Amino acid sequence: MLLGVNIDHVATLRNARGGEHPDPVQAALVCEANGATSITAHLREDRRHIKDKDLIALKKVIKTNLNLEMAVTSEMQQIALKIKPHSVCLVPEKRQEVTTEGGLDVVGRLNKICDFITPLKEAGILVSLFIDPTKDQVDAAAKSGAQFIELHTGQYSLAFGTPDEAEEFEKLKDATELAHSYGLKVNAGHGLNYENVYRMRQIYGIHELNIGHSIISRAVFVGIDKAVQEMAALVK
Repeated sequence: MLLGVNIDHVATLRNARGGEHPDPVQAALVCEANGATSITAHLREDRRHIKDKDLIALKKVIKTNLNLEMAVTSEMQQIALKIKPHSVCLVPEKRQEVTTEGGLDVVGRLNKICDFITPLKEAGILVSLFIDPTKDQVDAAAKSGAQFIELHTGQYSLAFGTPDEAEEFEKLKDATELAHSYGLKVNAGHGLNYENVYRMRQIYGIHELNIGHSIISRAVFVGIDKAVQEMAALVK
């Protein structure tokens, strides 16, 4: 199982004071050097953390894969087609949310999503859909033409250590199995940390975990190099 590191919150810290530091691009290089197999950056409509210039610089300098998280909008589609990251992950987006609150409603937006991802795939960009681990969303994702799904692990993470943990874990496991039956590859992420991530190894066939906040939080105390090394060891 691979580890993708989301560097959004390095940019959040930079933007809190303005200027150029800490540089999320430099952080991405440190992550790569210490076990990250891809770098994820979410370009939001309001540019609250990652900026357009960050994506351009990341595409130029990183040696692993650039994964662009983005909303299903024409603006983001054009940016993706211009920058041509290795992959995009389509996520729901609300201006008022602190972080992504749930999965993309592929069931309710299937026709739009099918049309949206066609030019991305034609440009050679892998497409993933960030979805809740439910049968109807996996079924719809399989019809969309996307090659990947990324399962939203937020409810599992919130339930970890409570009586609801087993139920939420089984949802992830069942959704992974169903996705594989359709030929979809499976990533997962959201809310995973150094305590709860080990259970992801118990689900056969998860390709990559995308983790950001917990790694950047840990980096405040031990440095980003060690924080990534520790998480990579837990994932592997």
